[in-house]
Amino acid sequence: MLDLKKFQKISKDLQSGMETMKEELAHKTVTGAAGGGVVQVVVNGNQELVSIQIAPEAVDPDDVEMLQDLVLAATNQAIEKSKELQQESINQLTGGMKLPNLPFF
Repeated sequence: MLDLKKFQKISKDLQSGMETMKEELAHKTVTGAAGGGVVQVVVNGNQELVSIQIAPEAVDPDDVEMLQDLVLAATNQAIEKSKELQQESINQLTGGMKLPNLPFF
């Protein structure tokens, strides 16, 4: 049986590791693109939007809805990649163990 002091140490180490991981993820970025790359969105590992780049040829005043759709698609793609990056970091931290109710961000 796991004793309380050992469990507290593991918990504290995990919490410290999560803080370090969050800081590291803030400096890692992923890019989502749409429209053949005319719209690119960069998101960090904490799902924070870092930048949006829109090529001039994507801007058509007569079709603003298409540009909105491209930005939305690129953003969603970047966020999904960021979540995958975050999950990879969590798996490294926990050794792949599935921990219920793991506090994160």
